[in-house]
Amino acid sequence: MDLNIEIESLLDQDAPDFKISKLLKQAVKAYLDNLEEIFKETQGKAFLVHHTRKIDAFLSIIYKVVLRKMFREFQPMRNSVPIALVALGSYGREQLCVYSDIDLMIVYKKTPGYNIEEIIEKILYIAWDAGFQLGHRVHEVSELPEVAQSDITIKTALIESRFIIGSNFIWMETQRQLGYIRRDHPNAYVLSKLEESRARQEKYPLSMEPNIKEGIGGMRDANLVFWIASVRHNVFRLKELVGSVIDEADYTEYRTALEFIFRVRAALHLSAGKKEDTLRLEHVPGVAALLGIGKGDPKKAQRELVTRTFQSLDTIRKKTSYWIGVLAKPYLFDAAHLPLLKKEFVEPGIFRCQDTLYARRQMRPKSFLHYLKLMLKEAQRFALVADPSFCHLIDRTEVPKTKGKQLIGAIRQIFHSPYSASIVEALYKSGKLSRAITPMKRVMYLPQFDGYHHFPVDIHSIKTLAELDRLDHEILRPLFEKLDRDSKAMLKLVALLHDAGKGRIRDHREVGADLFRVYAAKLGFGEELVKEGTLLIRHHTRMTKTIHNEDIYDESTISRFAAPLSTQKMLDMLFILTYCDVRAVGEGVYNAFTDRMLKTLYFAASEILEKPAIIDETAKRLRRERALRKLSGFQELPRSMQRKILSIESNLFFIKHPAAEILRICLEARGVLDYGMRIETKEALRIEIFRKVPINLGYLLGKLSHLELVGMEIFKLFDGVKYFVLEFNDTIAPDEVPTVEKIIHDSFDMEKSIKLTRPKIRPKEITIDCEHSKTYATMQIKTSNQRGLMAYVAHYFDKLGIDIASAVITTRKDRVNDFFLIEKNGRFCTNREKIMKELTSEG
Repeated sequence: MDLNIEIESLLDQDAPDFKISKLLKQAVKAYLDNLEEIFKETQGKAFLVHHTRKIDAFLSIIYKVVLRKMFREFQPMRNSVPIALVALGSYGREQLCVYSDIDLMIVYKKTPGYNIEEIIEKILYIAWDAGFQLGHRVHEVSELPEVAQSDITIKTALIESRFIIGSNFIWMETQRQLGYIRRDHPNAYVLSKLEESRARQEKYPLSMEPNIKEGIGGMRDANLVFWIASVRHNVFRLKELVGSVIDEADYTEYRTALEFIFRVRAALHLSAGKKEDTLRLEHVPGVAALLGIGKGDPKKAQRELVTRTFQSLDTIRKKTSYWIGVLAKPYLFDAAHLPLLKKEFVEPGIFRCQDTLYARRQMRPKSFLHYLKLMLKEAQRFALVADPSFCHLIDRTEVPKTKGKQLIGAIRQIFHSPYSASIVEALYKSGKLSRAITPMKRVMYLPQFDGYHHFPVDIHSIKTLAELDRLDHEILRPLFEKLDRDSKAMLKLVALLHDAGKGRIRDHREVGADLFRVYAAKLGFGEELVKEGTLLIRHHTRMTKTIHNEDIYDESTISRFAAPLSTQKMLDMLFILTYCDVRAVGEGVYNAFTDRMLKTLYFAASEILEKPAIIDETAKRLRRERALRKLSGFQELPRSMQRKILSIESNLFFIKHPAAEILRICLEARGVLDYGMRIETKEALRIEIFRKVPINLGYLLGKLSHLELVGMEIFKLFDGVKYFVLEFNDTIAPDEVPTVEKIIHDSFDMEKSIKLTRPKIRPKEITIDCEHSKTYATMQIKTSNQRGLMAYVAHYFDKLGIDIASAVITTRKDRVNDFFLIEKNGRFCTNREKIMKELTSEG
């Protein structure tokens, strides 16, 4: 049944107020419960207007009910009752969102014969009982100017007044007062609103969770333009200024962006189920679904939603900041400053004031290249700030798709400037960044849902460059100053483009490296600098990942980290880039702990880089790891197993074996309980042993000493498994295989012993290096080939409790070259002299 008919029926029955309130409450609830369906049909401003007018209708019913109840059959004409209901704020602008406060003002005029106070109280009580969350004001018409003078917020609300229902005569008197309020001290009002805007934008900076009402480019910026336009031009709609103050194309672009923000805000309220103006990450899926964005791919839909939101906010920022400057000009102008400004003229129509570039309004723009060169000149002396007027001037220029030598050269000079970031930021605020520096195109307004970055990719990239411009770290500043001019410029370009590969299917570091390689070459950077920049982008997350995920006090970790960099210069630049990158993530992310860990890693890596043999070895290992990762068999393994294989300490294990062989060995090792073996006799005897329990290696080699041992490998794998390979120059008959198997089985009896012949080794044929690394020592024996030599060495090491981490022996032309990597467990280096005596003929 129609609500009005039901209300009429209750009034005829002289029903008490609570019954009418109850009926209204049910109707309001039914309407609110159906809002989501209404939203699907009418979004944006149309939805807000629909919602506003529905609230108007409910309040109008309440007003009519009160008059009927107060006057009954003697109800006078509506214009005769000196009361008017007036909407304020977003309700007055017809932008009332789902859970926004309903700001209502009741204006009246004291008139003999009307019980005004009781009428007003009755209106408010029924509205409250019906469930309306009213923010209300009650004023006599004549006191409105005084009230407006008492509080700027009240004055702003009154400027946006809209008549709902009541006496047209009272509303006409109200409008006259509102006209006076608009004209009253406009200078003080505008300056106060501008200061309020600055404070608001500092409180709500742009972030990965933007406040679309109070933040930069939000609805408050749109409101501010109207408020200033209202007091200066006495307009009731911003559109009234199109064609005079506001360009029609700009207004269309602005309205499109604002319409999208209206849609997002309404969907945000509906999704959150409460008043919510911050697009928090947890609300993004629900908002995207309500807006019908990117159906079928939730992640793509969420990225598209947030990207469009950032883009719309930036459009609103760009347009409103310029219009505010135009509209507020009379209130900011001071003739006393003219002589000073004339001295600071940069060129006709453009002047500098407090390191900020301003442009005369409505001037005809020159070329984009002209203004870029102008900024390059100014940014040699200070970090320039581009006023919205200057940004608007640049925005009206065209950046050629095909860039000539002059423009390419000027773009390169951005990165030679001491204040590169200030130029890049001016290009961003002018809407020209992605057109001038094309690799930025795909990351403009691109969100980062990693829970780590506080800003979208474009803002983070600019902030990274800004951190490099103002680098003041006690270690890093001297390192940066030590670089040559072109290397500094290359590093600045890397800082801006380090995340340019994000938003693609491939790893963003690889995509970014490819983009940099092409673009840096196009800008004219030399081949070596391009290679360095490409490497930096490919490894720009390496330092932070290493300090957070690995043991930076382990030498193998350090060598793996340093190997791809290969030079001290690359390490220096990576440290600088990492510092700037992390500081640009968000306030407080780079802290004392991060600084200490990065310094520790940097100094440890610097030491390793002084040992080229280790670096070369590690680089070879990393290449083999990359090949291993590409194998389908490796990719099918559980992640935990992949990590175990890649964590095998020995670089030689990776260098010596092809990727497929590494996978085969590790798969066999995975199934070992105590020990296992594989014997091959096809051309020569080859024995593989996988063991978890101790092996009597001296006994094994001694029992097999009648065969010529030409190669041996020992490698620690994972889960306590050690891998042995024994290669002989001889082979055995098939019927001898069981005998060899028995010898191997017996070798796991640690009580077994065998008499061994002492080899003949001269002292100069043994080299021991206890400074090989922090974890390992090495021993190398180069002597004549002697049967039983390895058996004797292994037996003696077993006796001393020395653990051979890795061993590789080779025999060529009756000479052996045996290399041992030995853990520094306190038994090897402390017994160095004893070992030399035991193994040499002088012992």
